[in-house]
Amino acid sequence: MAFFNKLGSLARQSISQKGQVPMVSMLNTIRCMSSSKLFIGGLPWSTDDHTLKEAFSGYGEVIEARVIMDRETGRSRGFGFVSYDSSESASEAQSAMDGQELGGRNVRVSFAEERSRPPRSYNDDYQGNRGYDN
Repeated sequence: MAFFNKLGSLARQSISQKGQVPMVSMLNTIRCMSSSKLFIGGLPWSTDDHTLKEAFSGYGEVIEARVIMDRETGRSRGFGFVSYDSSESASEAQSAMDGQELGGRNVRVSFAEERSRPPRSYNDDYQGNRGYDN
Protein backbone atom coordinates (compact mmCIF):
# COMPACT_ATOMS: atom_id res chain seq x y z
CA MET A 1 0.00 0.00 0.00
CA ALA A 2 2.80 2.43 0.86
CA PHE A 3 4.35 1.63 -2.51
CA PHE A 4 1.24 2.80 -4.37
CA ASN A 5 0.92 5.89 -2.17
CA LYS A 6 4.51 6.88 -2.98
CA LEU A 7 4.00 6.18 -6.68
CA GLY A 8 0.84 8.31 -6.67
CA SER A 9 2.70 11.10 -4.92
CA LEU A 10 5.41 11.03 -7.58
CA ALA A 11 2.82 11.09 -10.37
CA ARG A 12 1.07 14.10 -8.80
CA GLN A 13 4.43 15.85 -8.41
CA SER A 14 5.21 15.15 -12.06
CA ILE A 15 1.87 16.60 -13.19
CA SER A 16 2.23 19.69 -10.99
CA GLN A 17 5.69 20.34 -12.42
CA LYS A 18 4.50 19.82 -16.00
CA GLY A 19 6.31 16.51 -16.34
CA GLN A 20 9.64 17.82 -15.04
CA VAL A 21 10.31 15.04 -12.52
CA PRO A 22 13.20 13.02 -13.97
CA MET A 23 12.39 9.47 -14.93
CA VAL A 24 15.53 8.33 -13.06
CA SER A 25 14.10 9.72 -9.82
CA MET A 26 10.86 7.84 -10.30
CA LEU A 27 12.67 4.60 -11.17
CA ASN A 28 14.95 4.89 -8.11
CA THR A 29 11.93 5.40 -5.88
CA ILE A 30 10.18 2.39 -7.36
CA ARG A 31 13.35 0.29 -6.94
CA CYS A 32 13.73 1.31 -3.29
CA MET A 33 10.07 0.85 -2.51
CA SER A 34 10.06 -2.65 -4.01
CA SER A 35 13.07 -3.62 -1.92
CA SER A 36 12.73 -5.71 1.19
CA LYS A 37 16.07 -4.69 2.76
CA LEU A 38 16.35 -1.81 5.22
CA PHE A 39 19.33 0.22 6.39
CA ILE A 40 19.28 0.90 10.15
CA GLY A 41 21.53 3.75 11.31
CA GLY A 42 22.25 5.15 14.76
CA LEU A 43 22.28 1.79 16.51
CA PRO A 44 23.49 1.62 20.10
CA TRP A 45 26.94 0.02 20.40
CA SER A 46 25.43 -2.82 22.44
CA THR A 47 23.07 -3.95 19.66
CA ASP A 48 23.80 -7.36 18.18
CA ASP A 49 22.15 -9.36 15.38
CA HIS A 50 19.68 -11.01 17.76
CA THR A 51 18.44 -7.79 19.40
CA LEU A 52 18.17 -6.10 16.00
CA LYS A 53 16.02 -8.97 14.72
CA GLU A 54 13.82 -8.85 17.83
CA ALA A 55 13.27 -5.11 17.46
CA PHE A 56 12.10 -5.43 13.84
CA SER A 57 10.27 -8.77 13.92
CA GLY A 58 6.92 -7.22 14.79
CA TYR A 59 6.42 -6.01 11.23
CA GLY A 60 6.82 -9.25 9.30
CA GLU A 61 9.12 -12.21 8.86
CA VAL A 62 12.73 -11.10 9.21
CA ILE A 63 14.93 -13.12 6.87
CA GLU A 64 18.20 -11.62 8.13
CA ALA A 65 19.26 -9.00 10.66
CA ARG A 66 22.91 -8.04 10.69
CA VAL A 67 24.85 -5.44 12.65
CA ILE A 68 27.98 -4.35 10.79
CA MET A 69 31.12 -4.82 12.86
CA ASP A 70 34.52 -3.16 12.59
CA ARG A 71 37.03 -5.70 11.27
CA GLU A 72 39.88 -4.51 13.45
CA THR A 73 38.16 -3.87 16.79
CA GLY A 74 35.22 -6.25 16.56
CA ARG A 75 32.91 -3.46 17.80
CA SER A 76 29.66 -2.43 16.17
CA ARG A 77 29.98 0.34 13.59
CA GLY A 78 26.56 1.68 14.67
CA PHE A 79 24.53 0.52 11.69
CA GLY A 80 23.05 -2.64 10.24
CA PHE A 81 20.59 -4.16 7.80
CA VAL A 82 17.29 -5.98 8.17
CA SER A 83 15.84 -8.06 5.32
CA TYR A 84 12.18 -9.05 5.19
CA ASP A 85 10.34 -11.70 3.23
CA SER A 86 8.25 -9.00 1.51
CA SER A 87 8.54 -5.38 0.48
CA GLU A 88 5.25 -4.65 2.28
CA SER A 89 6.73 -5.76 5.62
CA ALA A 90 9.85 -3.69 4.97
CA SER A 91 7.76 -0.63 4.12
CA GLU A 92 5.68 -1.04 7.28
CA ALA A 93 8.82 -1.41 9.43
CA GLN A 94 10.45 1.61 7.79
CA SER A 95 7.43 3.80 8.48
CA ALA A 96 7.00 2.59 12.04
CA MET A 97 10.62 2.44 13.21
CA ASP A 98 12.23 5.50 11.60
CA GLY A 99 13.07 7.90 14.43
CA GLN A 100 12.03 5.48 17.18
CA GLU A 101 14.15 4.78 20.23
CA LEU A 102 16.12 1.56 20.36
CA GLY A 103 18.42 0.99 23.33
CA GLY A 104 18.39 4.67 24.25
CA ARG A 105 19.12 6.02 20.77
CA ASN A 106 16.83 7.19 17.98
CA VAL A 107 17.45 5.05 14.92
CA ARG A 108 17.26 6.07 11.27
CA VAL A 109 15.54 3.57 9.02
CA SER A 110 15.56 3.77 5.23
CA PHE A 111 15.47 1.42 2.28
CA ALA A 112 18.92 0.00 1.59
CA GLU A 113 20.51 1.03 -1.68
CA GLU A 114 22.70 -1.32 -3.64
CA ARG A 115 26.23 -0.04 -3.97
CA SER A 116 27.52 -0.27 -7.48
CA ARG A 117 31.15 -1.28 -7.48
CA PRO A 118 33.24 -1.81 -10.57
CA PRO A 119 34.61 -5.33 -10.80
CA ARG A 120 37.97 -5.70 -9.09
CA SER A 121 40.91 -6.77 -11.13
CA TYR A 122 43.84 -8.72 -9.77
CA ASN A 123 46.17 -6.28 -11.51
CA ASP A 124 44.76 -3.03 -10.04
CA ASP A 125 47.88 -2.37 -7.99
CA TYR A 126 50.38 -4.00 -10.31
CA GLN A 127 53.20 -1.62 -11.16
CA GLY A 128 55.07 -3.97 -13.47
CA ASN A 129 57.98 -4.79 -11.17
CA ARG A 130 56.33 -7.12 -8.62
CA GLY A 131 58.24 -5.39 -5.84
CA TYR A 132 61.69 -6.21 -7.23
CA ASP A 133 64.26 -3.52 -7.84
CA ASN A 134 65.40 -3.37 -11.46
